[in-house]
Amino acid sequence: MSISAGALLLLATSYIHWHLWDSLGYRHVPTIGWLFLAQSISGLVLAFAIVFVRELWIVLIGTGFVASTLAGFLLSVSHGLFGFQDSWLAPYARTAFVVEIAAFITLGTGALLIYFDARATNEVRRAN
Repeated sequence: MSISAGALLLLATSYIHWHLWDSLGYRHVPTIGWLFLAQSISGLVLAFAIVFVRELWIVLIGTGFVASTLAGFLLSVSHGLFGFQDSWLAPYARTAFVVEIAAFITLGTGALLIYFDARATNEVRRAN
């Protein structure tokens, strides 16, 4: 798996949140509207940073970002968040959830691969 694939998935979820904010009325939901916009912009920046920086720390930030987006959605569906109750039946809810799970798995796997590759490289250097 490639961290570029994880970055593309992060870009996809950012676009979904942008679309929900821009076209489907989430911009008018108090507090949640601004969070959707912030998620969209932050995800876009992180996706490009992951592709161009390609360091463990930025991949970990991307993984944590996707995890927090998932947690926010699950909290919003189960208990409500900032006075807003979301639903699995909301537009793109299931699509965003699947994309975010895939992004989390892909970026998390990428982070592990970067970590173990760096560790193996250091062990080879010490052996020489």
